[in-house]
Amino acid sequence: MLNLIGVIIAFAFILLLIRKKFNFGLSLIIGALIVGIFSLREIGIAKIPKAFIEAIVYHFDDKPLDSIIYDFDFSRIYTETIELAILMTLIYILAKLMQDTGTIKKLIDSLRTFLSKGGTLGVIPAIYGLMPIPGGALFSAPTIDEEGNKYKISKDEKNFLNVWFRHIWFAIYPMSSAMILICSSEFSNIDIYYLVMVNIPAFIASIAIGIFYLKRFIKNAPKQQKKNKKDYSFIIYILPPIVPLAFYGLLQFIDFPQIRSFLIGVFFSIILLYFIADTDIKDYLHIIKKSLTIKLSLAIFGIMIFREMFEVSGVPAVIANGISDLAFPALVIIIIIPVLLGVLTGYNLGAVALSYPLVEPFFEFTGINIIGLASIVFISSLAGYLVSPIHLCNVLSSEYMKTETTRMYKMYIPSVLFLLFVQVGAMMLLFGI
Repeated sequence: MLNLIGVIIAFAFILLLIRKKFNFGLSLIIGALIVGIFSLREIGIAKIPKAFIEAIVYHFDDKPLDSIIYDFDFSRIYTETIELAILMTLIYILAKLMQDTGTIKKLIDSLRTFLSKGGTLGVIPAIYGLMPIPGGALFSAPTIDEEGNKYKISKDEKNFLNVWFRHIWFAIYPMSSAMILICSSEFSNIDIYYLVMVNIPAFIASIAIGIFYLKRFIKNAPKQQKKNKKDYSFIIYILPPIVPLAFYGLLQFIDFPQIRSFLIGVFFSIILLYFIADTDIKDYLHIIKKSLTIKLSLAIFGIMIFREMFEVSGVPAVIANGISDLAFPALVIIIIIPVLLGVLTGYNLGAVALSYPLVEPFFEFTGINIIGLASIVFISSLAGYLVSPIHLCNVLSSEYMKTETTRMYKMYIPSVLFLLFVQVGAMMLLFGI
């Protein structure tokens, strides 16, 4: 129970540090230390440094901590966290290049000739949302920031639209790592396209929520001048954010690692953008140099370390046991645990991976088909992930917009509750006995 108290204190401390504008990644690392200290009785002191190392670079499995010195095994080296940190930095560089070279402005001007009033505020992040990688909202943040100014909407409203529309695909996107995991033989063992089909109600609800807020935000906006002539140049300017998705799709055919596929794609996009933007090479390199930052790498390391410490602390099991002891209906438990883990981890894949084994014992008491239950777990974890203060898209978009994730909660809370109501209701109607 002490470890659960540690998690509560850690989250309170993290949120306090974030509100004080302390570095996000370092805040999470401090939070991970708090969780580790409060979990010493369950895990022992050696598990704390092991969790830090395993989150970033090396898998110990059951070997002791000193094995990294006396029995180093190159096959246990783990580079995905480092690769993800590099990828986030490259994404930020590409986003800044698109902004500072004027490519984003040209893209917006072109799309505006096709879209109705304010349509770009939803379409742009939705297009970038086709890239299923953590922190992808950073791609569209500069666009939404600039376009939102034309409609006189607030930073919080721009932030919400950016993050929400980016994630409208997640319910039906078969290349999502979380969706692939929950459909695997080790989890629900269902065809991924079955899950895509049954998640359509959540997808439609997501679009409806986004449109509702978009129309509400721009209701009193100044009238925008409409261009009658269609401008097709957006096809060229939208290539840099689309190319990494193409690389991902192609390289998956040869089982190339996901993160590395995107790394290659984003690197290629940075080169491609130089020719599209028609900018002097010195100016281009200067923008790249100016865009280099350690903040995003620290954020990735902090998220991975906190997630690893949370997992080894034993808190997921404590949460599951605590909720089951309260004699809630089985379906309520199946909804609440993924939501909680989505909020606590800020990671959709992690929330699915942690919550599914915890709620699976309650499946037989619901009378709902396995496809419906997999959908409920998936959408519940997605709902928690969306509102999490450590969700990387929330963090990066909020940092770019110079606002805070917590200011979106007045829009987030009713939105995710409606999303859950629609999907759970649909699954009960379709698969309930």
